[in-house]
Amino acid sequence: MTCPVALYPATSESEKISFNQLNRQTGHRIKYLKVDADTGDEVPNEDIVKGYQLEKDQFIEVTKEELEEIALESIRTIEIDEFVDKTEIDPRYLIRPYYIRPDGKVGHDAFAVIRETIREMERVAIGRVVLTNREHIIALEPMDKGLVGTLLRYPYEVQSEAEYLDEIQDVKVTKDMLDLAKHIVNQKAGRFEPEKFEDHYESALVELINEKRAGKVIRPKERPKGENVVDLMDALRKSVSGAAAETGSQKKPATKVKKASAGQKEMLMPINGKKPAKEASGKKLAAKGQRKSA
Repeated sequence: MTCPVALYPATSESEKISFNQLNRQTGHRIKYLKVDADTGDEVPNEDIVKGYQLEKDQFIEVTKEELEEIALESIRTIEIDEFVDKTEIDPRYLIRPYYIRPDGKVGHDAFAVIRETIREMERVAIGRVVLTNREHIIALEPMDKGLVGTLLRYPYEVQSEAEYLDEIQDVKVTKDMLDLAKHIVNQKAGRFEPEKFEDHYESALVELINEKRAGKVIRPKERPKGENVVDLMDALRKSVSGAAAETGSQKKPATKVKKASAGQKEMLMPINGKKPAKEASGKKLAAKGQRKSA
């Protein structure tokens, strides 16, 4: 059973603020030149080739034609090899998600059969897809009327945890400490709602640029020193009592319109191409990302 498909990036970072490098003296953008490391002379693009370093100052040259010879051609299909339980996929192997739908008028029936089968059996289809001349492993899951495919890393790309985690001390957690921690978790229990998250650094960048745009003087803000060392059990107890007090307190209904809190900032002059958080949250995902045919 085959089905031609089209892939569309499910994520985008184009909305994030980015910077250019400038010459402080002139305000002009910095331009990078490709130069010979030894002579310092600029090298034209037609004279630049790829090379694999064997050791210092020794390279194996690989030509563009040789790379094209071994490049894989995209056939606009995903070859499915097996079906596995989602719990078996180690999160470290996940790279990047794509939205997948049938490409053109052909293949909708086959696509629907694959989608509904893995939905009913609660399985993930593991397959192979060619993108940018390389073969990638991809995990397919149903999403609404389509599929979401997540590219997976190869085993050689995932580092062993032993090098980093083996030296962690074995600490016996007492029942009292565990009970207090569980109580806090229950107090803070909620649902995963991404729209509640705020990129505080991005908001601070917008505020900084707006203030500089308005000609305001930028003064450094006092940062917490983070020097206080606290007893974990004491901190847990205070957290529990604070949560209980907050839950038990009865707030009177407001009779006046509240002013914005000190932490709330408004866009003085929206930056071109960047929208305030409220507008951005309503933006359709489908508008982002360009189509990639598998």
